[in-house]
Amino acid sequence: MNRDTGTYVISTTLSEPVRAFVPHPLPPARPALAPDLYADLNRQAELALARLAGVSGLVPSVDWLLYSAIRKEALLTSQIEGTQATLTDLFDEEAGLKVSNTDDVEEVTNYLRAFRWVQEQLRDPQGLPISVRLLCDAHRFLLDGARGAGKQPGELRRSQNWIGGTRPGNAAFVPPPPEHVPALLADMERFIHDVGTELPSMVRVALIHAQFETIHPFLDGNGRIGRLLIAALFEHWGLLAEPLMYMSGYLKQHQAEYYRRLSAIRTEGDWETWVTFFLEGVAVAAADAERNIIEVATLVAADRKRLLQSPKAGPASYRLFEMLPMMPRFTIERVRQQLDTSFPTATAAVKVLEDLGIVAEMTGQKKNRSYSYQAYVELLSR
Repeated sequence: MNRDTGTYVISTTLSEPVRAFVPHPLPPARPALAPDLYADLNRQAELALARLAGVSGLVPSVDWLLYSAIRKEALLTSQIEGTQATLTDLFDEEAGLKVSNTDDVEEVTNYLRAFRWVQEQLRDPQGLPISVRLLCDAHRFLLDGARGAGKQPGELRRSQNWIGGTRPGNAAFVPPPPEHVPALLADMERFIHDVGTELPSMVRVALIHAQFETIHPFLDGNGRIGRLLIAALFEHWGLLAEPLMYMSGYLKQHQAEYYRRLSAIRTEGDWETWVTFFLEGVAVAAADAERNIIEVATLVAADRKRLLQSPKAGPASYRLFEMLPMMPRFTIERVRQQLDTSFPTATAAVKVLEDLGIVAEMTGQKKNRSYSYQAYVELLSR
């Protein structure tokens, strides 16, 4: 494919002149994207999303599914950027247990806060629409805390950045100079809200994600905000009623390919293979999420059946069991608070589940013990 997707301008950074890439506005033109290229893949991705939405009805509470799906997305999108935190770390942090890599866990929990905030805005009739302002506010949540303080949280960059390489001169890619960023984002925002385009919504999501990553408007956190934008656009265009899919899992699994396809847009004008890669990714990610829901539903149903058949089970242990998918690691004190009961009742409820092998004690100590719904945690961590 030989399409011109942008222009180069000379920018000076660290007193070194570099060629910075300024992308053309969306959609791709000269030539435009050919519908026969993406029509079939788009249909397959839509079907995979419909199946995922359908299977979410298998569990008593969609909140369970959202609890795990959103955390997986937060974790995986952060891992793409080198964060070492695990799902167990995240569950431990929420349980008030000690975690070793607190900075990494903070990055993941910041993403969760940014994600929830964006979702609230989009669902509130008075909330912000998808816009530069929304992305800046999400960025402020994302970089809140120790590591992000010096990276201008919530603000568009005012200096030249670069990707890869030890200095600007040997960088893999140099995004547009800072003075171009506001106009480029305004063009992207116009494209998002353009009702005249005939491109399918999912293809537009692919184009917008790539454009955002090319503009690289922040000093840090561009990858995570760009992937959060994918979820926000899925919500905005009603492609999936609830964020049950963790697209970052696919992007992490094919990380080198992900970056290579984005790069080919700038170097070769090749939007086609990027759109193809993205649509295939949606279908795979939706199928993975669907399979995971079936496995979780099967596990929880089997464990519930064992509990209901146990002569020792009572109201407190039933209530505790129903909380486990959203409280997979816990202490007895946390159970006491959640059940709003006495310490002996909480202890007895935990013991019923422990004797049935549903939960396991993790510390081996006599005091300050913590417990895990281990089969469930392992299922989600796969």
